[in-house]
Amino acid sequence: MDNKVFVYLVDDDDDDRDFFKEALSEIAIANEIKEFSNGVDLMSDLLHTSEIPDVAFIDLNMPLMNGEECIADIRAEEKFNDMPIIVYSTTCDEVQNENLKRLGANRYLQKPNTFSQLKLKLENALRLIQDDKAERQGSFFLG
Repeated sequence: MDNKVFVYLVDDDDDDRDFFKEALSEIAIANEIKEFSNGVDLMSDLLHTSEIPDVAFIDLNMPLMNGEECIADIRAEEKFNDMPIIVYSTTCDEVQNENLKRLGANRYLQKPNTFSQLKLKLENALRLIQDDKAERQGSFFLG
C-alpha cells in the first residue's frame, strides 16, 4: 500500500503556497503536492486526471473562481464525492462556515501565523487523511 498522501493546493498567493510547501516538506508524513494558483486551473486538472488527490486544500479568496465555486464544482462531479476538501483561508465567519459545509467542504484550516503552527496543523490533517486512506484500502495492519 502506498502511504504517500497526494495533496492538491489551490491558492492565488505565491508566498502562501511556498510557505505551505515548505511546511509539508518538513513533516513526518510522506506526501506529494500539486499546486494551482486559481480554481479554473484546478478544475481543468481534476476533470482531466486519472489520479484523484487524497485531499484538496482550497483558499477562499481567489480570482477567476473563488473557493466556494471550486467546492460546488468539485461536489457536482460524482467521481470526487469521497475526496476530502479542506478550506485553507485566513478568515471564515460562522455563516460562511455553514455555507462551506453545505457546499461539501469537510474541514476548515485557518492559515496560521507561524511556520511551526502550520507544520503541526498540516501534520494533523494529513494524518487523518492517511488513516482514512488506509481504511478505504482495507488495511487492517497497524504495525
